[in-house]
Order: sequence, then C-alpha cells, then structure tokens
Amino acid sequence: MKLIAGLGNPGIGYRTSRHNAGFMVLDQLALLHNISIDQNIFNARVGRGKISGAPVLLVEPQTFMNLSGIAIRKLADYFRIDMGDVIVVHDDLDLPFQTIRLKAGGGHGGHKGLISIMDHLGGRDFLRVRFGIGKPARKTMVEGYVLEPFSVEEMGCLSPLTQKAAEAVTGIISSGIRTAMEKFHEKGKSNLSKEG
Repeated sequence: MKLIAGLGNPGIGYRTSRHNAGFMVLDQLALLHNISIDQNIFNARVGRGKISGAPVLLVEPQTFMNLSGIAIRKLADYFRIDMGDVIVVHDDLDLPFQTIRLKAGGGHGGHKGLISIMDHLGGRDFLRVRFGIGKPARKTMVEGYVLEPFSVEEMGCLSPLTQKAAEAVTGIISSGIRTAMEKFHEKGKSNLSKEG
C-alpha cells in the first residue's frame, strides 16, 4: 500500500492559502481516481482506494502543518507502510509558481511540515511532489506569504496545475519515480538528487 499525504492546514480560513497546495492536489487526485476522503483516523482525513491497480491511502493531516508527521507516522505504523512507500505532496518556496518537481529523499529546505515528517518517520527517504509557489520579495515576509491565499491571477492557473501534480503522483505509482520524472520534468532538469 502507498500512503499519499497532501500537506496543509485545516479550516476554511486556510483553504485557498499557498501552504495548502498539498490539500488541493490530494483533492484533485481523489477526484481523478474516484476516491472519497471521508474517514477521520489519527487526526487525519483519509480515503482508501486504488490508483493504477495499487492500493493507496490518501491522507490530509488535520494537525496543522508543523505537526504533519504525527498523523503520517501513526497511519504508516497502523497500515504497516514503509517509508519508501510514502509520497508527500507539498508547497515549495524554492520553485517558481507553475513548477512541479518530483524528488526522492533529500532535505527539508526549512519546510516545517517536512521537518515534522522526517522527525516522526525517523528518516528522509520518502518521495515528494513539490508544488512551486514562488518566494516573497523579502525573507521576513515568508510566514505571511505562505498563509495568504493565492492571488487572483494564480487562482486562474490552479486547476491545470493541481491536475498536473495529481497526474505526477499517478505516474509515480504506475511506473516509478524515475520514469515519472522523465515525463513530468522539463528536459535536462530531472534528477534524483538526495541533497537539498
């Protein structure tokens, strides 16, 4: 079984924030594969189904971003899911908006959701789907920037972007991370770096 976690913050106030890109992609993935995220287990909204014939667990932690690892660890333990079968979809300040990148392992780049997951899983060898949100003008603006809603212009691009990210998750499950990278990354930019 694969555990696919989309990261975000619970509550209507955060629904369209940049930090909730992971939730948005997971909702699109659920729609794409007719999976209902309708259970509440271990402080997470959870849906069970199949993608490309493989059993999957779709997970939206409800513990707030900085504690995302708590729910993911409990679910991974309960369903006996190895770290290598965990896929995390998250927003990424280091990528320009409209950029989707896949990654195997690596660092956290200061992302508190990833820090929590690494702490609770005891490692970093899970897969990631990185959803670029761009950076604010100054580093001191980061906290407010990620919690702000996407701009009106960005909102107009979200539907095809979440669709592309959902298809990338599907590609990882159906053909593996390397093949998915070749398909979804721009030519010459795909890599399996474990750094950063």
